[in-house]
Amino acid sequence: MTDVAVKKPAVASEGGMRYLDSIPRKVVVVYLPLAIFVFVLLFPFYWMGVTSLKTTEELHTHRGLAALWVFAPTLENYIYLLTETEYPSWLWNTMFVTVTSTFLSIFCAVCAAYAIERLRYKGARMIGMLIFLAYLVPPSILFIPLAIMVHWLGVFDSNWALVLTYPTILVPFCTWLLMGYFRSIPYELEECALIDGATRLQILVKIILPLSVPGLISAGIFAFTLSWNEFIYALTFISSAENKTVPVGAVTELITFDVYNWGGLMAGAMLGSLPVAILYSFFVEHYVSSMTGAVKE
Repeated sequence: MTDVAVKKPAVASEGGMRYLDSIPRKVVVVYLPLAIFVFVLLFPFYWMGVTSLKTTEELHTHRGLAALWVFAPTLENYIYLLTETEYPSWLWNTMFVTVTSTFLSIFCAVCAAYAIERLRYKGARMIGMLIFLAYLVPPSILFIPLAIMVHWLGVFDSNWALVLTYPTILVPFCTWLLMGYFRSIPYELEECALIDGATRLQILVKIILPLSVPGLISAGIFAFTLSWNEFIYALTFISSAENKTVPVGAVTELITFDVYNWGGLMAGAMLGSLPVAILYSFFVEHYVSSMTGAVKE
């Protein structure tokens, strides 16, 4: 009886591990869902790439399944976009606003999250909750009072109008994210540093931040992506064509009345999505680790 009782779990475990040894089961359980997921994920990029390489005549000629392929590829849409429009200026404006806003937001979020989680004062939890609730306020409600402040500061229709307003939607979430990551760092490390005579600034720079690199990267990617794709504030605070960002410039300048320049729009969307895709490809391991686990003690 004892031998039978011991062998049954082994048989069950062995059967569970061998469940995917069968090729039909592996195809149905693993490869088919994965193929569907990859197709749904990558098809928009394929459509953008194919459409951006088509001529205007080909765009309006082929219908049905023929529209999924390029019969006469051309780079005229990219040449038109880079030479006859303000797209290079839009790309530079977007990069400047995004990078500056991201660094400013991460700096403010680090200071706020450290003060809330590590200084241990009364009401810290309530302040953290209020900061997160501020993230839930829709930007469409805030752009009117922010527009008044932008006019008052004299930065309307400039990149600084966006640099000063984007942190209002970036700092709350980044602070909430870093609060959870700072909370996972053992307090004993900080107490030992205080006993050795380290200041709070030294502890933050030399202990907390090095241990929080995955969390910082995750918050930075979030801030970068949201700033890069932001539309409402960029549409409201920027009026001149040369100062617009890519999301606003592509929509407002490449569409004339009811005429859609689909080739130019798709070329602009393709070039505009590359920086974010490259950023994710470089930091995807740190981003996943920050989402799935905390600092190991």
